[in-house]
Amino acid sequence: MSSEVTGSIAERYSAALFELADQQSCLDAVAEDLKGLKGLIAESEDLRRLLKSPVLSRSEQQKAIEALAERARLSPLTKNFLGVVAKNRRLFAVDGMIAAYLARLAAKRGEVTAEVASAVPLAGTQIGAIETALKKVVGSNITLDVTVDPGLLGGLIVKVGSRMVDGSLRTKLQHLQLAMKGVG
Repeated sequence: MSSEVTGSIAERYSAALFELADQQSCLDAVAEDLKGLKGLIAESEDLRRLLKSPVLSRSEQQKAIEALAERARLSPLTKNFLGVVAKNRRLFAVDGMIAAYLARLAAKRGEVTAEVASAVPLAGTQIGAIETALKKVVGSNITLDVTVDPGLLGGLIVKVGSRMVDGSLRTKLQHLQLAMKGVG
């Protein structure tokens, strides 16, 4: 399925979830559920396979999602939402749904989301320092989406909107390698 179709599906489902969460005054609870689910997806190859597999039956996917929702102690709205997504065979778009929901929430609050990738997990003080520095640069409330990418070797990549600052060791080594070859 094309990324355009997946994005459209994700946008529609996240809009519906956002509207329901807003009506039930549980925008933050759903956001926390979705952030936790995003972390679980990132950590588990089996979960990623479950979400993407066209081989599993509808009932198998629904049972697996129900078990996951119970174990992760998701709020009733998030649990029901994931059940509908599984029933409609749209689990392949869950990543996009999560991103779209969180972006919609940030926009409602007037926040800007910054994606920060680091080679190793960052300490709370480091995350706080990055957040403070970005607030000064951006000039508005900022929400950090922090991920770990061991392939960076060291340093950070920070994306805010269409701007990206790549201070990763991997990129610095690539630039050095090109300079040594006389290219660039």
